[in-house]
Amino acid sequence: MRRAEFFSLCAILPAAILSPWSITSASAQTGADTARRHRPLLLVPEAVWDGTSNAPRAGWVVLVKGSRIDTLGLAGDISPPADAQRIELPGTTLIPGLIEGHSHLFLHPYNEASWDDQVLREPIGQRMARAVESARTTLRAGITTERDLGTEGALDFDVQLKRAIDQHVVAGPRLITVTRAIVATGSYGPRRTDYSFDPGQGAEEASGAEEIARVVRRQIAYGADWIKVYADYRWGPQGEARPTFSQNELNVLVETARGSGRPVAAHATTPEGMRRAVLAGVETIEHGDEGTRDVFRLMRSRGVALCPTIAAAESYAQYFEGWVRASEPPPKSVVDKRASFRLALDEGVTICFGGDVGVFTHGDNVRELESMVAAGMKPLDALRSATSVNARIFHLNDRGRIARGLLADLVAVEGDPTGNISALRKVRLVLKGGQPVR
Repeated sequence: MRRAEFFSLCAILPAAILSPWSITSASAQTGADTARRHRPLLLVPEAVWDGTSNAPRAGWVVLVKGSRIDTLGLAGDISPPADAQRIELPGTTLIPGLIEGHSHLFLHPYNEASWDDQVLREPIGQRMARAVESARTTLRAGITTERDLGTEGALDFDVQLKRAIDQHVVAGPRLITVTRAIVATGSYGPRRTDYSFDPGQGAEEASGAEEIARVVRRQIAYGADWIKVYADYRWGPQGEARPTFSQNELNVLVETARGSGRPVAAHATTPEGMRRAVLAGVETIEHGDEGTRDVFRLMRSRGVALCPTIAAAESYAQYFEGWVRASEPPPKSVVDKRASFRLALDEGVTICFGGDVGVFTHGDNVRELESMVAAGMKPLDALRSATSVNARIFHLNDRGRIARGLLADLVAVEGDPTGNISALRKVRLVLKGGQPVR
């Protein structure tokens, strides 16, 4: 190599490659960064709410070691290690990381693009790129765990996104995946009658017990944590919602999933669709728009939770009925939805926080909690729904509360969300596995 070429190469190569002193310095810097990341953290908020108690505890602090919660209690009762990093959070309440129960990271609001256009016209690479950004935004909003209930035509890309998050390739909440939902053949969309070709479907079709069992097993093979089924859908003669699968078909679906340790979530809005799904043994009902007193009593007796998705119903009214939320009385669709939710509350049904986010903007997940409170739920109960209750519903024994040994998925918000649920919008700090989220 000629001298001129050598010096030209030196000019563009990183210094660490050219100098052993640079390598040592870089290694030392990396070691220092690693040590700093693994230092214990002493979080000093105004108060701590542990996920179950009736009120935040003023003057409490939380010590985090590694990815877990080590100790919590009054500041004067805790002796942190000498190398602990103290993080002062004045004016805040420290709470468990929120657990979102019904989301679609591979969708974005329908006033930006229709559902059909997203499924049929947006390339899957573009949808994945959107999902990555939506996951990052979601985490920064304080959602540290999220159940994604269907990729809506994006195959098993939710499982791939989950892997990328778990391997720290991209930022996002801990994901619970279902890949594609299962629908009765001919019941879902995009509707074949609307196109001159056979459009790809937003979910996986199946008919008959044998095929249903095969489809469930295939989704498990692709990495589904839960199975989602549409127990009814808008496929009646006038476009009204009607049950899709028979009772026996749903029984087989749940039995097949349960045999592998996978719970089942059911989209169901009609009383009969809800009843069949509950009798089959699903663990959550999504939406439940037309739920009756008898159906809600059945759900309570069987321990089936309701994800009400009120925020999605309000969004539909804005998009398709022209409702101006800030200045107009709600339309009948929203009034009925809120009444159904209140009936479920009155009957003691367990409520799962899940807003169907993706129908509305990712990162605005708290909107569902605000809607639940506006419809009659106490702020404290709504907050429990988003933390310890959802952890129990989703069989997550390592999170949802602030307690010794649990994952250090923690959020500090300005104010007291147990009294004002909108305080959840004022996020000061998010920790996932003990690491601050930038």
